[in-house]
Amino acid sequence: MAESPPTKEKALVRAIGRWSLAALVVNCVIGSGVFGLPSLYAGLVGPASVLAVLLAGAGTGVVTACFAEVSSQFTGTGGPYLYVRTAFGRFSGILVAWLYWSVRLTACAANMNLFVIYLGEFWPRATSPVPRLLILTLLMAMLAAINIRGVQVGKHVSDIFTIAKLAPLGLVCAAGGYFLIAAHRIVQLTESSAGAKSWVQVLALLMFAYGGADTALISTGEARDPRRDAPFALFAGLAACAVIYSLIQAVVVGVLPDPGHSERPLADVARIVLGNGGAVLVAVGALVSVYGYLSGNILATPRMTFALAEGGDFPTLFGAVHPRFRTPHLSIAIFALLVWLLALMGSFAGNATVSAGSRAAVYGLVCASVPILRRKQPGAALFRLQAGTFFAALGVLLCLTLLVRLFLVDPGKSLILAAAVAVALANWLAVRRKAGIASGVVLDAGTESR
Repeated sequence: MAESPPTKEKALVRAIGRWSLAALVVNCVIGSGVFGLPSLYAGLVGPASVLAVLLAGAGTGVVTACFAEVSSQFTGTGGPYLYVRTAFGRFSGILVAWLYWSVRLTACAANMNLFVIYLGEFWPRATSPVPRLLILTLLMAMLAAINIRGVQVGKHVSDIFTIAKLAPLGLVCAAGGYFLIAAHRIVQLTESSAGAKSWVQVLALLMFAYGGADTALISTGEARDPRRDAPFALFAGLAACAVIYSLIQAVVVGVLPDPGHSERPLADVARIVLGNGGAVLVAVGALVSVYGYLSGNILATPRMTFALAEGGDFPTLFGAVHPRFRTPHLSIAIFALLVWLLALMGSFAGNATVSAGSRAAVYGLVCASVPILRRKQPGAALFRLQAGTFFAALGVLLCLTLLVRLFLVDPGKSLILAAAVAVALANWLAVRRKAGIASGVVLDAGTESR
């Protein structure tokens, strides 16, 4: 068997039930990107963007099915890191951890960019260079300080963020659908003159939009029955997200006269069908959603690197604990600083696309682990995917195709992925060297005793 990282199961409380885990999947997948990405889809492939959303949902379903089988074999914390490390060994686990970290970095940077865009609904100067710098700095400094001081995000706060995220979406879907029916407008799903380059980019952006379930799986060490509940949560969450995304996209391309050039597509739809009050409501919902998303990620992601440092797979710097607040303060500060820099240097769409590339690599490795884990842990999966080897190969092919085409279209987007691989390799070599030195010390001590 491959090495398994050390865990502290006795310190975890298994309090997350089946439906709560499904809700967590939805909450992790539907972030603030839904407030900004629909116009990008429409600008790339036109009304056929509704079809693109459905096709991406089907492709994500292949990957989700692989995740469902793999996750049903584990009860610990770690998600993709744990699965890939068990299947392929230490280096692969470290690589996934760094890729995952880069996904969280670029996803948070994309959401910070979106925060500024939606703040422009209330203060148009927010998108100017100097105000943008001040807003991003204040936003990230405040969130980092809160989390370093050990803030606890309670159940009621989580509920508020979820409602603030989903309520405007439901309102826009209902009002926009009524508007289209009353105006007798029909969305032509196949109407598109876009080329292969545009379709690759839109599918990459949709990979970003549908991604996030893996974040929920990191916390399965706190689920009551993770081997049974994780597959259910994954499929239920994907179905809910696909319905919401497709309805939103249909409303955006059906209601807006020029959806591809709208910076705030949902707010613009709400302004048309509900008036200025509707636009304000959507903008406020987007701002609260972004804040909740960033706060959750800055709380959770640094603790993943902290746990990896405790297991000996990450640099010890990430495992430092604040003497007063008892939080991984250096891990939080490093993560916050890098997110801030990426947000300053990139745009919402650019950071979203980079995040999609890293995520595709992680998902491909998890899909590839399906047949490996079947051989290493026969009978361990409570959910066994029919034709699992075929779906695993298809998932790897989809992820690899998207990854290659994405970076052929824009080679510059491969820099963060390449950096993650290089850092993972250096990290692995350092871990091996440290383990070798430790073994030598033990051997020498044993020789002296004899």
